Amino acid sequence: MEALQSYWWFLISLLGALLVFLLMVQGGQTLLLGTPSGEARNLQVNALGRKWELTYTTLVVFGGAFFASFPLFYSTCFGGAYWLWMLILLSFVLQAVSYEFRRKPGNIFGTGVYDAFLFFNGCVGCILLGVAVGMMIFGADFTIAKGNILDGASPVISQWNDSHGLEAIADWRNLLVGFTVLFLARTNGALYFMNSIEKGAQFMAQQRKLALVNGAVFVVLFLALVAVILTSKGYGYDADGVITEMPHKFLDNMLSLWWLGLLFVAGVVLVLLGLGKTAKCKSYRRAIWLTGSGTVLAILALLCLIGYNDTAYLPSLSDAQSSLTIRNSSSSYFTLKVMTWVSVLSPVVIGYIAVVWRKLSKPALTSSEIDHDHESY
Repeated sequence: MEALQSYWWFLISLLGALLVFLLMVQGGQTLLLGTPSGEARNLQVNALGRKWELTYTTLVVFGGAFFASFPLFYSTCFGGAYWLWMLILLSFVLQAVSYEFRRKPGNIFGTGVYDAFLFFNGCVGCILLGVAVGMMIFGADFTIAKGNILDGASPVISQWNDSHGLEAIADWRNLLVGFTVLFLARTNGALYFMNSIEKGAQFMAQQRKLALVNGAVFVVLFLALVAVILTSKGYGYDADGVITEMPHKFLDNMLSLWWLGLLFVAGVVLVLLGLGKTAKCKSYRRAIWLTGSGTVLAILALLCLIGYNDTAYLPSLSDAQSSLTIRNSSSSYFTLKVMTWVSVLSPVVIGYIAVVWRKLSKPALTSSEIDHDHESY
């Protein structure tokens, strides 16, 4: 049972890491308003339009996998902090509407309004998803009483305060996570433009500058975030499932699970290598593959550290015993076993995504291509 729980936490962490990488779409959207409307902006939107559905699909799969493998987290977090998740959902709905109607004949708002919606999704989506992850590290204000499931009048086992997740936005540590995710997404977005758009030297120079400036801000925020996480208290549990507060819990996790520490360092090195090669060589355009790979490895390691080594991955600030762990929040043994057999198909799905990505990314996008495509965004 414990092996299955650990396996599914790894898959959840991998999906989360892939999602953070694919947020380059949201990051790219926040860069649109810095580009004058016209040919260059249309190129950027269409480059992002090739990938935006992958981000949305990964978010849905991430939520679905959490629901199937750790249903208590799904009911507690998604059901209790619903105002936070409703804001996230709103931003993604606006994104979908914008790509659908941005340049369609007869749209009554004009492309400027839809570009503003894309900017909103990029900023709010990244920051609030970061805030949601921050709650998993620094805790949230909720309690759980499983006995309430027998109460026919109110079978609700988790209780949140009246803000229902909005209070998490006021925690500066959660916002630090959110803005770190935002500037990482902006950096990857600019690098993605460099790799996927065939445009003049001026456009490339602009994207290179954006990548380096946003990358520098990201590095500062990231170092601050790592320092805060490693010096923060965490919550662990013993063999009887009793949860207690522990100082420097995440630092202890990194030292105990040394292989995750190495994975985390490898991810950081790849991100820095991508930024370094972009800074050193003006003609280098493939840094997104280095920073993207580094993003996946670093976030995968971070999310694993949150759940492994007898750690509560969603601490309760109101009642420590209500905190969620991969042991007390998972599905039944039968469910996890059946899902594990289904997950054998994961390499096929990942391979399909890789093939589709390659087909949609080549050749590099040009102005003539979108001018002759009536389905362009």
